[in-house]
Amino acid sequence: MDTPRIQLHDLITEQRNPASEQIDRVDTLAMLRILNHEDQKVALAVEAVLPAAAAAVDVITEALSHGGRLIYVGAGTSGRLGILDASECPPTFGVAPSVVQGLIAGGTAAMVGAVENAEDDAEAGRRDLEQIRFSERDILVGIAASGRTPYVIGAMKWAASLGARTIAVTCNPTGPMVALADIAITPVVGPEAVTGSSRLKAGTAQKLVLNMLSTGAMIRLGKVFGNLMVDVEATNAKLVERQIQIVIAACDCSRERAREAVNESGRQCKTAIVMIRAGVDLHAAKAALARTKGHVRAALLALESNRPHSKSTIHREKT
Repeated sequence: MDTPRIQLHDLITEQRNPASEQIDRVDTLAMLRILNHEDQKVALAVEAVLPAAAAAVDVITEALSHGGRLIYVGAGTSGRLGILDASECPPTFGVAPSVVQGLIAGGTAAMVGAVENAEDDAEAGRRDLEQIRFSERDILVGIAASGRTPYVIGAMKWAASLGARTIAVTCNPTGPMVALADIAITPVVGPEAVTGSSRLKAGTAQKLVLNMLSTGAMIRLGKVFGNLMVDVEATNAKLVERQIQIVIAACDCSRERAREAVNESGRQCKTAIVMIRAGVDLHAAKAALARTKGHVRAALLALESNRPHSKSTIHREKT
């Protein structure tokens, strides 16, 4: 049976790269230098789309702060990258698994293998969103190197029909996803070193962008103090130690003081930091964080401003 012809030659990521036309004929070191040279272009391509990424972070933050969710949708490599980013948010930032989710064409089986024709099913994109009860409060991020994946387009159209904001992450700025999105993030990485493998530069660019979207939103939501990951969940021995080291860095205190505060706070870095730096008890630290929606800096400033006749009452115990 004949299938509709897809104009792949019009997609930048599908074009042939003259810099790597002889990549199968050179020695291994030269081959890797070609790949590395192409990879160096990715960060610059992402730099060019930072304004769009910043706008996306702001709308994601707004949605999450009002009870919405961040939903990634993709197929193949793009879908796997979305699921990877989503799965790392709970242990990294202490959010519930439902807050950031990834959907992939073909379901969980597609995580480890190809599912035939899954990405061509636009209705499946809608069905998968319905399955998780996607609503207008949520944010949809459609991910596709080509910018034309039917599964992703179906999901984006459904999300838009509900009144939800949509974001496109694609390496082909002329793809139909760009026109559908409220915000389009389009790092143009050029032709791949190996034609037909958008898991290379395009995949790397998408990973960098997704890192920015989730991390940027979590910073805005108060999950980071300075550059310290203060909502890390201590689910193993390494992460318990990481909590202690974070408190030491934030408070410039002894290890013993940090360990005591972490234990007293129930392994809550934020609470431990506020207790030590503001010189308050567990109840006061928790109350200050509750009033400031979990923002450590705001909680410290609020506690300091409430103390009369003091130039600086934020306690910093020296090691």
